[in-house]
Amino acid sequence: MPRPPRRRSYDQYCAAARALDAVGDRWTLLIVRELLAGPRRYTDLHADLPGVSTDVLASRLKDMERDGLAARHRLPAPVSAFVYELTARGRALLPVVTALAEWGAPELAEPRPTDAVRAHWFALPLLRRLEAMGVTDVVEVRLPEGVFHVRVGGDGTGPVYGEGPAPRGGTASRLELGADTCLAVNRGSLTVEEGLRGGRIRVSGDGSLATALRGHTDLRDLADPVVQMLGPAPMTGSAP
Repeated sequence: MPRPPRRRSYDQYCAAARALDAVGDRWTLLIVRELLAGPRRYTDLHADLPGVSTDVLASRLKDMERDGLAARHRLPAPVSAFVYELTARGRALLPVVTALAEWGAPELAEPRPTDAVRAHWFALPLLRRLEAMGVTDVVEVRLPEGVFHVRVGGDGTGPVYGEGPAPRGGTASRLELGADTCLAVNRGSLTVEEGLRGGRIRVSGDGSLATALRGHTDLRDLADPVVQMLGPAPMTGSAP
């Protein structure tokens, strides 16, 4: 089967230009952001990319398949649905997307009236901050806007975050905080430890992050009684 024609190129012998040939179109990097959570159905991608037309989404996905960034395959029965998943080359865009998110974070003030919001859009900037803490953990994050989880210290071969609570059956940590606090952590103007001491973040669970935070924070010095009650707690799929 002949290869489909390539999109218009910058025609510059430059690595940055070649990269933009592949991912510089509108929506492509946002599709990568969504697929960093793991395989997604077309309908799920469309739901979490408000504003994209069905034709444009289908076109971008075909381009990503052609350029070796994503692959489409059918899930086994009884699901039997087609999903899109990043290839190794597509997953290698993780530091690109997180760097762009960090660069764009100062532009996030109050949400505009037209802004859509999804809780998991906070995941990748937060993951970068948690990675700097040097732990390996699954961290469930609870915002008023929703719940997601991030995989801190992974090897980069699978999903780095996911919507909903942390998977059952393993150790995990839980952070509860507001969107403004999460933005402050993502920007680097507030550390998780500072948020804990100030009562802006609540921590529970038996994962390595929760254990490290309890070890680094003298809970007896905290005035907030809610924070003073923090301790190991089993992860559940529902809010406490």
